[in-house]
Amino acid sequence: MVCDDKSGGFFYLDHRTVDAKHAIITDTPVTTGSVHDSQPYLARLERQRKHFGFEVQAVGLDAGYFTPAVCQGLKDRNIPGVMGYRTPNHEPGMFYKREYGYDAYRDEYGCPQGLVPRYSTTNREGYREYRSNPDICRRCGVRPKCTKSANAVKVMVRPVWERAKEHVRARSLTDWGKRIYARRKEAVERSFADARHLHGHRYARMRGLRKVAEQCLLAAAAQNIKKIALLLAKKAKAGPSGLQGRYRCVLQRIVVRLRRCVALAMNWTLLAGARKRKTPRSRKTWSWSAI
Repeated sequence: MVCDDKSGGFFYLDHRTVDAKHAIITDTPVTTGSVHDSQPYLARLERQRKHFGFEVQAVGLDAGYFTPAVCQGLKDRNIPGVMGYRTPNHEPGMFYKREYGYDAYRDEYGCPQGLVPRYSTTNREGYREYRSNPDICRRCGVRPKCTKSANAVKVMVRPVWERAKEHVRARSLTDWGKRIYARRKEAVERSFADARHLHGHRYARMRGLRKVAEQCLLAAAAQNIKKIALLLAKKAKAGPSGLQGRYRCVLQRIVVRLRRCVALAMNWTLLAGARKRKTPRSRKTWSWSAI
């Protein structure tokens, strides 16, 4: 994995989803470090909605998920999203992209000198390309601050789903969006910190996606069991009105599924260890039954 502000190496990524109300971990898929954070997000979100019946009211994501595909996917699902701001790349001495105004009615950009890069084509990555007239740009006095292309053509790119990004950006600047993003830091970052310092999430204890996924599931199960136990204890003290019955049923379903995952992971690990031993210590066979 090679990322900005991160050391290169061989890593696994835990794409964790956390409930904002009680910080319950609802999903923890694992991928290789070469997979971008935003790539598996929509598929995992849809899986949680169908598998658990979640009615997602809003999502808070960091800047790594601020991509046109994720923004459009949330818009198609009628889920308001709030995301962190990603600072665009800028080369010193060159014009900023914001200095090229975009005319939505004419579907064209305007450069600081008044020229108009017009729409040219849409590439396979989903970006609309706007190109300037090279005959005019060659005679421009500020061309070194605009483009370094040998053919004197300024190319502007705009995602086909740029409107969805603009809506997310505008929503993130509202007071409601700021509260959602602040809650994301409290729930998600705290969940990862607890997993790292208290549940062995600092290093991958095994190799291979399946084995690392087992480690992530075990850590998530331990964290959820502790949180659910605290919630049920508060409910017992508060009486029937402590927790809503609907949410309590969801918590119970999550506990049942987590217990099954933990049982399967433990049995699979014990089976793998028994197969590797040349002289087994006992004749006991390991079953795949749940706890």
